[in-house]
Amino acid sequence: MLSFLLTTFVSAQEKITLNGYLKDSLTGETLIGANILVTGEGRGVQSNQYGFYSITLNKGSYKLLISFIGYQPKEITVDLQKDIQENILLLPNAAIINNVTVIGRRRENNVKTAQMGKIELSVNTAKALPALLGEVDLLKTLQLLPGVRNAGEGNAGFYVRGGGADQNLILLDDAVVYNTGHLFGFFSIFNADAIKNVTLIKGGMPAQYGGRLSSVVDVAMKEGNNNKTQIDAGIGLIASRFSIQGPLKKNKASYMLSARRTYVDMLTKPFIKKDNEFYGSGYYFYDLNAKMNYRFSEKDILYLSGYFGRDQFNFNNSKRSFAIDIPWGNSTATLRWNHIFSKKLFANTTAVYNDYKFQLTGKQNDFNINLSSGIRDLNLKTDFDYYPSPEHKLKFGVQYTFHTFLPNVLSGNQDTVVFQPNNATKKFANEYAVYVQDDWELSSKLKLNYGIRYSVFQQVGRYTFYERDANGNKLDSTTYKSGQTVKAYGGLEPRATLRYAFNELSSFKAAVTRNIQYIHLVTNAGTTLPTDLWVPSTIRVQPQTGWQYAMGYFRNFNNGMFETSVELYYKTMNNQIEYREGYTPSLKDPEEEFVFGKGWSYGAELFINKVRGRFTGWIGYTLSWTWRRFPDLNDGLKYPSRYDRRHDMSIVGTYELSKKWKASAVFIYGTGNATSLPERFYFVGGVLTQQYSRINAYRMKAYHRMDLSFTYTPTPKKKRKYTSNWVFSLYNTYSRLNPYFIYFDQEGDASNGTLEVKAKQVSLFPIIPAVTWNIKF
Repeated sequence: MLSFLLTTFVSAQEKITLNGYLKDSLTGETLIGANILVTGEGRGVQSNQYGFYSITLNKGSYKLLISFIGYQPKEITVDLQKDIQENILLLPNAAIINNVTVIGRRRENNVKTAQMGKIELSVNTAKALPALLGEVDLLKTLQLLPGVRNAGEGNAGFYVRGGGADQNLILLDDAVVYNTGHLFGFFSIFNADAIKNVTLIKGGMPAQYGGRLSSVVDVAMKEGNNNKTQIDAGIGLIASRFSIQGPLKKNKASYMLSARRTYVDMLTKPFIKKDNEFYGSGYYFYDLNAKMNYRFSEKDILYLSGYFGRDQFNFNNSKRSFAIDIPWGNSTATLRWNHIFSKKLFANTTAVYNDYKFQLTGKQNDFNINLSSGIRDLNLKTDFDYYPSPEHKLKFGVQYTFHTFLPNVLSGNQDTVVFQPNNATKKFANEYAVYVQDDWELSSKLKLNYGIRYSVFQQVGRYTFYERDANGNKLDSTTYKSGQTVKAYGGLEPRATLRYAFNELSSFKAAVTRNIQYIHLVTNAGTTLPTDLWVPSTIRVQPQTGWQYAMGYFRNFNNGMFETSVELYYKTMNNQIEYREGYTPSLKDPEEEFVFGKGWSYGAELFINKVRGRFTGWIGYTLSWTWRRFPDLNDGLKYPSRYDRRHDMSIVGTYELSKKWKASAVFIYGTGNATSLPERFYFVGGVLTQQYSRINAYRMKAYHRMDLSFTYTPTPKKKRKYTSNWVFSLYNTYSRLNPYFIYFDQEGDASNGTLEVKAKQVSLFPIIPAVTWNIKF
């Protein structure tokens, strides 16, 4: 009898594993963050960022519910008598309205998961919303979410919970993107036709990510249709797009190629005569995304992807013998190998090359000037996903990056006089990291995501350090050989988020994270222009460090039709960097012009999201404060940072009018930007001079606008090999003249007492209509 009971117990406890990939049944694309739920038990797993899943259960028969937004849910029965490797296919549901959902693809996952501040953005949502000049912009769509604010009118840069633009880690197929803007930041570099998935993490950053204080934007490119050739194209007001994807070998290998280019320069060139003083002036940008994959076996897949984008701005004035040429852009290449070591262990090994360059060349008569900056990375990393049980999902890995910085090289000549930089131009650094994290379901009510990251940053030679006197004259120097350590920094970065579920509909979450940032973007302006400089932590520049504390209440209503949340956060930021007062560009190493201080921010975020029905959309509201204090600026007094915005609200709605027509609207309101303005004007030696206020002592007018769009999808009378739609949009519908900047103009004459100084506002965009035609084969 005892023997029988023991045998029965052992048999009952025998563990069986089901694993594989979750995929789109039509294209073969892997599905990131899809859910597998054990029916009736509340247990389950999500596919990882490469579509892999693994779930271990006791031997027996189970019903599994597989779900992913935009796809028809699927229920399967599995008899787990032995380990099974099976790819699960989901069918896209064309009738469903794609939308933004908080972390989960299943409607109650925003309540059940331990992760805070994670938002997955549907590319179809971005395509449905109104866009400036008809150009779909994923980063602008992210700016409509609470806690994320824009960098200014039309700008692609963004700030998260009081952090700077450089504090956002932006990844494209695991490659860091250092400049996200086209047209001096008015559009982002992400071509929506080439993108599969966008994930934003603004709080409770997992340990797998590092190097930034504020947020992560993880962008994955499409892998390519594995079943048939597919062509997507679009013609807009300023740019056209073309994408092609298909199988190289069916169910074995596929590819994706996508290109975009503006053509205003080509359209206007025939109308500008060669004798015109501005002949040769122009601007254009282009993008090229490419990706291919090859499946060697059920356990091995190799991916190769790349991005190449450039902006080219030229201005010529033959009357003044003046010409300027500004090219800038990013190049990335990613080689990735996915390998399944065992039924529970998945590995991803990635090699990345990325390069960002900015250059300005100008000349007037016999004077020439050249300014260049950039950053180049070589990165190698390995990440492991281990699924010991449904209650635990472990992730761990190692990362290494070799950085080459060209912070600022300014040179020029006039006749035979040559100006050469007197700074050590290139800087080199090694960056290492190791991490481990666990997603642990302690009980049906309590879930914990915790981890720790350890990182090291070494500035290495070749490098020459100069000691200077108070007037900037060199006193002594120290030279470091190639590879020799100049300065090293490092530290632990603990991360933890906790969820307590009150019931199936509501939960409370809390998070605490520590982050270290070793590279910095230093700017004189309030927007991320390409002239901003990326600089490393060095013997003079310490890394930024920050703690973020957050908590929130999450609640679903009406059977998950409405998702709501309220989040509170407090964030500290040390070793913040600004230029010293009175800074002007020179031949010196720019880090000699830096001053250092601290920052802190706090606020509350409200999010109401309707995810089902003919009408979908959300309301996001943020109440926040962001402060900075620098001993060498503003007399050491605290001041609101350029990212401070007291009130920020976005209202987004999409409504299906009929099978042919869909309407979308966006309304944005935000407190005006903080700015410094002159308070007094007086004459010095006959020259009108102005005295500025304390830093950011004033605010511009509040920013608000409404955008509208209508999408028309004709229904052909007979079956065709292609589908198409027309998108009609209005940007800034009621033509609100929002302030871009303020300047002061002089009117009258001081000699007769009629001189007046008046403040004038510059605005960029009035109402702008646009039309785009999209076609798909």
